[in-house]
Amino acid sequence: MVSVTQPNPAAIDRLTPSRRPAGPSLARQRWRQLLFLHWAVPAEVLQARLPAPLVVDTFQERAYVGLIALTMPEVRLRWLPSMPPLTRLHALNLRTYVHRDGRKPGVWFFSLDTTHPLAVIAGRLGWRLPYHWSAVRRQREGRTLAFRSRRLETGPVPARLAARCRVGAALGAGQPGTLEHFLVERYLLYTDCGARGLRVGQVHHPPFALYRAAVESLDETMLRAAGLDVPRTEPLAHYCPGVDAELFGLRA
Repeated sequence: MVSVTQPNPAAIDRLTPSRRPAGPSLARQRWRQLLFLHWAVPAEVLQARLPAPLVVDTFQERAYVGLIALTMPEVRLRWLPSMPPLTRLHALNLRTYVHRDGRKPGVWFFSLDTTHPLAVIAGRLGWRLPYHWSAVRRQREGRTLAFRSRRLETGPVPARLAARCRVGAALGAGQPGTLEHFLVERYLLYTDCGARGLRVGQVHHPPFALYRAAVESLDETMLRAAGLDVPRTEPLAHYCPGVDAELFGLRA
């Protein structure tokens, strides 16, 4: 196992990344009907999968992996007009939480699945992120939300998700110092750009207005397909109706 040395959690600045960077963004996205599923995972298991100098981030000495499903009714590059029929998609990402030298808390993606092949190409080439083409569907009936995803690429382990959750009481925005804030208020993403080294991208959006969610049924192989074959219990579930986000370019 890889040992994990954590800084004092109180010393990590978790608020500055939420501020909008100066200058124009590269793209705007509308994120809707977000379902957050989280499992506690041994920090050593996750640390072994991270490139240096990233360190797995923890809350009360627990590390987490998150599976987030959402719909994006519009993805728009800044210099192009809005074309919703061509940019409407569903997405699913598997991630963990990291920091760099006790600073810049963000996310590391193990996989990103989407229904649009052009988004897969752009994500792989432009951002060096592990995008996959998948068939993803979302259904909403009253307070019940269901996502189904099946990766269309072949692999040693089929990557699929069938989740059905019931939306519960409103929680509001996650407050700093809470587990909800730790899990969902992440504005930096890290990616390994090979010879160019580790790069960080930033998103900006209002805080997520969260709701409790109860898992009614769940069948998934996304974690195992990513090589995270770890014991799991029922995930912690949250829901958000949506936010509008801006994406900014990669930097060192």
